[in-house]
Amino acid sequence: MSYRRLQGADSALEVDAQALDRLTARVREVARMLPDHNTVNVLDVLRWPGVLRDDSDVGDELLIAAHGVFGATVEDLVSARAREGVRLRELLELRCAALDGLVTQVRARLPEVQIRVRAKLNERLADLQVNVDQDRLEQELALLLQRLDVDEELDRLAGHIVEIRRVIGGNEPAGRRLDFLMQELNREANTLSSKSQDLETTRSAVDMKVLIEQMREQVQNVE
Repeated sequence: MSYRRLQGADSALEVDAQALDRLTARVREVARMLPDHNTVNVLDVLRWPGVLRDDSDVGDELLIAAHGVFGATVEDLVSARAREGVRLRELLELRCAALDGLVTQVRARLPEVQIRVRAKLNERLADLQVNVDQDRLEQELALLLQRLDVDEELDRLAGHIVEIRRVIGGNEPAGRRLDFLMQELNREANTLSSKSQDLETTRSAVDMKVLIEQMREQVQNVE
């Protein structure tokens, strides 16, 4: 904040005698050194910093009032930030709960997805009407299921959700850590979507990415 008082007719202008004496002494010294240029304008002297001062008694009252307004403003700001923090924590927690539900939903479908992959492979072999070695078939099926396995991605998603809840429940600055966790969540959701061979799982992965994006937008407001 800055204050600039307008100069008016009611201003109590005073001349600082000591400052004026020091200035005129220097002027006389210069005049002796430069005898051809010894004319001094009175207004120029009054414009010299410190010679003329305004002694109007407004400083203390203005300072007290400014301190009061500034203190109240800071208190309002702190209260507003606290309210916003509570609201952001609630929004993040709601999305964590929704994300956790989707992870549980996808995990519950894994056995069914594996059964469907096996059945689909058998149907293709039946259509081809060829005899295959059963042991080799089981090996190929195991490799296929391994490539489609998303247990690791689901575990990491669940772990990141636990960490987010821990961070938003603490008192330390959380913005950078939450931003990093959003990146990790999005990476796991993308991997889950790319591995999915099940329509419902793909839909769940898309829903996850929507929730993660919503959380990422809220995290930008977290310090």
